[in-house]
Amino acid sequence: MDEDLITNPNWSQRRQNRATAFRFIFQWEMNPPEDVNAEFSELLGRLGQDEEYFSFAIELVDGVIEKIEVIDSIIRELVTNWEFSRIAKADLALLRVALYEIKYRLDVPPIVIIDETLEISKEFSSENSRKFLNGVLDKALSMMPRPARKPAI
Repeated sequence: MDEDLITNPNWSQRRQNRATAFRFIFQWEMNPPEDVNAEFSELLGRLGQDEEYFSFAIELVDGVIEKIEVIDSIIRELVTNWEFSRIAKADLALLRVALYEIKYRLDVPPIVIIDETLEISKEFSSENSRKFLNGVLDKALSMMPRPARKPAI
């Protein structure tokens, strides 16, 4: 994946952080590193910013990896007519990051998370993938007891 896409100067810092988390989770799924922290630090170094700039991405990656079993069980529940193993790896990484945020980051309105996920997917997925992501995330939102347009805390 092109690192210039992740650090797109037209994207907000928050979107760059989400894209960085997505990229790392995608990479982690494809080739799990022995030392997650070292590998992630190396990625952040290549992006030309310090770890403080990417503190939100660090939080997302740590959270997704820590809660991966819960997140994947939610995905399995949401994609009832689809084999989990057939989900495109980019879409799976986007879903993991978004669902972690929806479930555990109560300070961010879910509608913002979904919009950000779909915007990032424009660079890394197809139109059909965006429709799939939108459908799954809308379904997730309808199943979770929190307001869509405002933070839950």
